[in-house]
Amino acid sequence: MHISLAAEKIIESGPIVVTNTMLVTWIVIVLLVGLALIVRANLCQIPGKLQNIFEFALEGILGLIESVTQDRRKALMFLPLVATFFLFILVGNWLGLLPGFESIGKFVVNHEGKTVLAPFLRPPAADLNTTLALAIVSVGAVQFVGIKSLGLSYFKKFINFKGPIDFFVGVVETISEFAKIISFSFRLFGNVFAGGVLLMVVTFLVPYIASIPFYGMELFVGFVQALVFAMLTTVFLQMATVGHEEHEGH
Repeated sequence: MHISLAAEKIIESGPIVVTNTMLVTWIVIVLLVGLALIVRANLCQIPGKLQNIFEFALEGILGLIESVTQDRRKALMFLPLVATFFLFILVGNWLGLLPGFESIGKFVVNHEGKTVLAPFLRPPAADLNTTLALAIVSVGAVQFVGIKSLGLSYFKKFINFKGPIDFFVGVVETISEFAKIISFSFRLFGNVFAGGVLLMVVTFLVPYIASIPFYGMELFVGFVQALVFAMLTTVFLQMATVGHEEHEGH
């Protein structure tokens, strides 16, 4: 049994490197885009099973967003980004529970000179590079929405020379924006990676029946992590559209 924090390389040709998490990332993207195109091409007044599933998911996500924003217009504006985060993370997490993930691969020699198994497939969120990219997109979108909604006055919460306390609060706000990236990326990575390690250890020590309850738990954890990332993004987007003076009033 070998546990690696870093994603393993499965294809390397000159400057082109494909890791196992990168491969699964593209599988998830192709799967979601393909299903979306199929649903769009077959939209009808009386929806079929696939359209029903997508409508149920999107209406549920829209309802959660609206419960935060209390504004239908804002909820519809945030929906594409938040729904994409939720579905991508959820499908990636659940795909990682399928047989063959992290168990089928090729043997390679690592930097310590040991022969280890490099799996062909690994959940995207089990790679810190993926979760960091998601976090940067999320926090970047928050800044974009804030500037779009409030204009240059959005920067008042970061740069404020009204007094020493206001200036200090601005510095704290700036630091907190970078802290969000770290928090987002490590929370998602830590939970998904730890879940994968837990399943690997349990399956290795007590195969078959003993691991079934843990798979059920990981299904729930995979859903919760996708929901937490999506909802935190929604909360930060909503906060970015509220002026600094309104924050002070609350």
